[in-house]
Order: sequence, then structure tokens, then C-alpha cells
Amino acid sequence: MSDENNAPFSEEQNQQIIDTGIVAANNAPHNIRCLSIIGQIEGHYILPPQNKTTKYEHIIPALVAIEEDSSIEGLLVLLNTVGGDVEAGLAIAELIAGMSKPTVSIVVGGGHSIGVPLAVSAKQSFIVPSATMTIHPVRMNGMMLGVPQTMHYFEKMQERITRFVTSNSKMKSERFKELMMERDELVLDVGTVLEGKAAVKEGLIDNLGSLSDAVKCLYKLIEKENKSPRGRPKGSARKTTAKKVASTAKSVKSETAARRGRKPKSAAAAVSESDGGLSRGDMRLGDWSGER
Repeated sequence: MSDENNAPFSEEQNQQIIDTGIVAANNAPHNIRCLSIIGQIEGHYILPPQNKTTKYEHIIPALVAIEEDSSIEGLLVLLNTVGGDVEAGLAIAELIAGMSKPTVSIVVGGGHSIGVPLAVSAKQSFIVPSATMTIHPVRMNGMMLGVPQTMHYFEKMQERITRFVTSNSKMKSERFKELMMERDELVLDVGTVLEGKAAVKEGLIDNLGSLSDAVKCLYKLIEKENKSPRGRPKGSARKTTAKKVASTAKSVKSETAARRGRKPKSAAAAVSESDGGLSRGDMRLGDWSGER
């Protein structure tokens, strides 16, 4: 009994971590969700069971649920990935970039290959000093046709990645392509490996910091969002808004009646002013047919 009470997570939280890699923190200043993207990004094909994977069919609906849940104030994305399926990774990155709620990402260990767009997709990005990020051209496994169309397809896919990364970071497109095509950095591949400080210096990542720095940044974004006039009304603000809407509707109805040259009447008043010989059925008919 005491072991269960001292456990860091409840049984429900443990199952949530196993299923989606998402955990909800308790007793925190703000209600945030932590999403971990680890191992290899699994796409349309199931990877071998010995591979640690992040399944996009789990992450995508989880992101939609976080965006729609009004009680959740922000999202923290923890990244330690070797890359994986390009389209699945870009799909997750686009969803994170399109969220209206405050989002912060932090790279720990590595954010390689398609992990680069995932790292820059949040509104603010962090990387720990010991982490690395690998920038390299798109690669393909399996059968490939040696025709010009294949190379054109690679170029278009690479352009999609470059456009997303440069539009969500401070790095220029020319510099990103230069690092991607570097031939003297890697032994068995083309590309560049950036450590934490270098990633920030190049403008790929916004900040160099730790977990606490990322959480503090997320809290600041949440508090700024709550103070913003464009933020969602909460508590008494929602009630005030509802009252304003009701008052506006009432005034519009009165103005409409005034333009017709008469005061607004209820259905019962309209029936009482007519002949007194109406039956109860006629009154019900007049009530439904008249103005409310």
C-alpha cells in the first residue's frame, strides 16, 4: 500500500506513457503535457520489435486531443530520436507548429535527421550542451529506379524539409543546404553533426539549456498567453461574455420591433388582446405561431 502511494506515477499515468509517451504532471503551477519522441519515427511500415519507436498513429490523435482540451495550457516535447520516416515526422512537426497553445521542445541525446524539423516545430526550442543534431540529405531504403524522375522526387522532398526548418528557425536556407551537403564531416554519409552550442550559434535552435529552463520558458509563454486580450476567457470572463451576448440579442430584438412601429409583445399578450372567445387549442396555436 505504501509502495503505491510513493510511486512517481499512478497506474493510469504509467499506461498512458506506455501507449503514447505522454504524461500529465500533477501539482504543477500550470496544466501542461509532456510528449516524448524517442527512438525511430515509425511510418507506414511496422519496424522490427527490437527497435524503440514513436508511432505517428498514436502521436497525431494525442496532439489533436491536447489542442482541443481547454484545461491543457501548454505542451513540452522531449526529443531523443535517430530520425525515421520522413512523411510521418513532417506530419507530426506540422501539427506541433500549427498548435495555438504554447509549445516548447528540448533535444536531449540527439535530434537527428527528421528529428531536426521536430525540434524546430515548437514556438521555442532548447538543446542540452551534450546533445547533437545530424543534418543530411534524404535517403531511401528498398528498391529505387535509376531514372531522372527519382532524383527530382528527392529534390522536392528535400526542399519541403528545408523550407519547414528554415521557416521555423533562424537558419538561412543557403546555410542549411551547405551543412546538409558537407562531405568532410561524416565518414559514411554526407552531412553535418552539430553539438548543442553549435546548433544555437547556427540559429537552428533558439536556446541552450536544461529541462528546468525549458519548463520555465513554457510557463512564461502560458502566462503571457493568459494575459493577452486574445486569450480564451476563463471563469467570470466567460459569464460576462455570455451576459453581453444575451443583452445584445435582446436589444436587437427590441430594435427590430421598434422599426415595425410597435412594442415587442409576448405571444400570451397578443392572444389576450384579441377576441375573448378563443378556445385553449386556439391559444396554443397562437402561442406557437406568434413571435417569441
